[in-house]
Amino acid sequence: MTTATRTRAMLAARANDSQDKRHRALEAIRSLEAAGTPVTATAVATAAGVSTWLVYAGGVREHVQAARQRQAQQNQVPVAAAPAGIEPVTQTSLRTDLAIARQEIRQLRAERDKLRGRLRLQLGAEIEGPEKAELITRISQLEEAARRLAAERDARTAEASHAQHRIGELEDELTAARESLRRVIRDANR
Repeated sequence: MTTATRTRAMLAARANDSQDKRHRALEAIRSLEAAGTPVTATAVATAAGVSTWLVYAGGVREHVQAARQRQAQQNQVPVAAAPAGIEPVTQTSLRTDLAIARQEIRQLRAERDKLRGRLRLQLGAEIEGPEKAELITRISQLEEAARRLAAERDARTAEASHAQHRIGELEDELTAARESLRRVIRDANR
């Protein structure tokens, strides 16, 4: 398969994906309108599983605006005048935006409460734990004790080495004394 063939295949797949997303967005507009749910860009994007950018793109935006106008006429709520390219604001779209904002506020409050709880636990652990200055003092005491013990160990090692050397000397002297005693006894027995 050549690079050009792969490129064409990727472009075709991307075009199909784009068409599928647009089709899903249009279906979401129809289903929201049929259910009587306010048609907003966010609601369409959520229902279709697409980005809001796509909903605001040409070819979909016009369908959203038309559905909102039809809903406004059905609800007999006047559509506010909006500049070109911006969706008009209706009471139903404001209610939908308010409901979404309230849901986000609930989620943010839950997250805030969770973070506060974790912070309380952390602060409690810090309060109950030893102070930093106490820890530094304790570490320096332990280091001093370790140095003292190491010095004592070295002194004991030197003493043991000296004792071993002295034992060797004494064993040699004892062996020499025994040998000398044997000679004296042999000489005396002759």
